[in-house]
Amino acid sequence: MSQPSYTILQHRAVVTLAGPDVRSFLQGIVSNDVKRVSTERAQWTAFLTPQGKFLFEFFLVERSGAEPGTTLFWLECEAERRADLLRRLRMYKLRAKVELSDTGEALTVAALFGPGVGEALGLETAEPGRTRDFAGGVAFLDPRLAALGARALVPREGAEDALRAAGFTAAALDDYDTLRIGLGVPDGSRDLEVEKSLLLESGFDELNGLDWEKGCYMGQELTARTRYRGLVKKRLLPVEIDGPAPAPGTPVLCGGREAGVLRSTVDGRGLALLRLEHVGEEAAPLTAGEARLTVVRPDWARF
Repeated sequence: MSQPSYTILQHRAVVTLAGPDVRSFLQGIVSNDVKRVSTERAQWTAFLTPQGKFLFEFFLVERSGAEPGTTLFWLECEAERRADLLRRLRMYKLRAKVELSDTGEALTVAALFGPGVGEALGLETAEPGRTRDFAGGVAFLDPRLAALGARALVPREGAEDALRAAGFTAAALDDYDTLRIGLGVPDGSRDLEVEKSLLLESGFDELNGLDWEKGCYMGQELTARTRYRGLVKKRLLPVEIDGPAPAPGTPVLCGGREAGVLRSTVDGRGLALLRLEHVGEEAAPLTAGEARLTVVRPDWARF
């Protein structure tokens, strides 16, 4: 692509948390340090079970509250699972002064990618997560990887007109997924198994999705133990698919032995959760269905 592109992410949505206690409330629940979120810096984070297993991932964006002293956050999350996210957050709210609501169809989520994204947004020299007001909403550089571009959370009415006016051209979701999957970045429950996946198997450490210094949060004990005891035995990795693309959930085999499972796929690429013992030059070829898989190790991965 020779110019910046956008695609509307229909499978993503926005919920709102507001109130004087919202930052401290989230700080005790999510994997990242919410104290570092500001109206100028967005963040990617996860909400885990008490046993440290994946429940939700979302982007946190701070907005100015309607009343002085009131903090307001937009949480960009999976659209089909937002009701469950709100339900689970309410379970832990207790007496915290926090109001939770669904923005419904008022806001739309767009992925912005390709050359010139930062320049189009006026964020060309900024660090990942840098945020600015845009088209009645907000745009921010993707806090996970610079190569992913940016996100925009804007009013649904007139969203595409505003994006085109800023210099972006429309692209298909497959175009964005080709980029995302090639970089080895998961997309919610499309790639992470709810109540089973571990953050360190899915690159959250390297992708700025958790903070080791913040202290306690839901699932922190198991996450820390997994790191310090070297218990990561699997990784979610990009693969090239030679042959007919298998369906997500297809077992990956190595020399006839089960080596992992395939997750999301697009245009000859996929993400697969693989046992590390089956990854490397000395390992037998990987197959899934009738296809042969070749692992492509991301530049950002540390293992």
